[in-house]
Amino acid sequence: MGRGSQGLSALTPRRPVGELHQHLHEVTGGDIDEALLGRALTHRSYAYEAGGVPHNERLEFLGDSVLGLVVTDALYTTHPDLTEGQLAKLRAAVVNMRALAAVGRTLGLGDYLLLGRGEESTGGRDKDSILADTVEAVIGATYSSAGLAAASELVHHLLDPLMARSATLGAGLDWKTSLQEICALHSAGPVEYVVEEEGPEHSKTFTAQVLVDGVVHGTGSGRTKKDAEQQAAATAWQTLRDRHGDGLSTAPLPDLS
Repeated sequence: MGRGSQGLSALTPRRPVGELHQHLHEVTGGDIDEALLGRALTHRSYAYEAGGVPHNERLEFLGDSVLGLVVTDALYTTHPDLTEGQLAKLRAAVVNMRALAAVGRTLGLGDYLLLGRGEESTGGRDKDSILADTVEAVIGATYSSAGLAAASELVHHLLDPLMARSATLGAGLDWKTSLQEICALHSAGPVEYVVEEEGPEHSKTFTAQVLVDGVVHGTGSGRTKKDAEQQAAATAWQTLRDRHGDGLSTAPLPDLS
């Protein structure tokens, strides 16, 4: 019995691709090829164990370009007063592995993935790198099947909230830097993070508290320490802005280029 016929019954997604196909059709209005969508959800680890079936890396390559075009156009149009350097920083805050992985989780992409046994056993369905790559591959499949208009609808559906939120951030385009800025602006005291972790090595959960002048102002959780701290910082930043006003959000981003 060859490699391609061994144990394939165990290498199946948790949810049928038809569910995601229907959701994407509702979002984009496009006629997305279901077989191509299935390829977008096929990780190379599965392809190897299934005897070399097509996987999603070519679609990921295509989707990355489409994603970059749509996000760049949206930021260019929405922020006519920002410089090229500022726009590049905003784009980087949106088009990065951590952000795209979070988007993948909102779609539940992990449940639709075809993974090899090794990736399955080490938590591959929730790995940032795999989820981010799959988001790009799904965008690529949408573009290839239904054209740029449908792919653009999908990108805006997934990333518009993140683009809007990123535009409120300060110079560093991350919540920890923005929290430092607002604390300095209002002489709010030193910022400190306390992080705890739990769970097995391949699937840890981190919980962070951020203290401002010794008082807890925000909490957050995530799959990495950085994610937990960013969430905690975002909560604290919102608390301080509501209390004091930020003096920052209505001003253009500083030119750091």
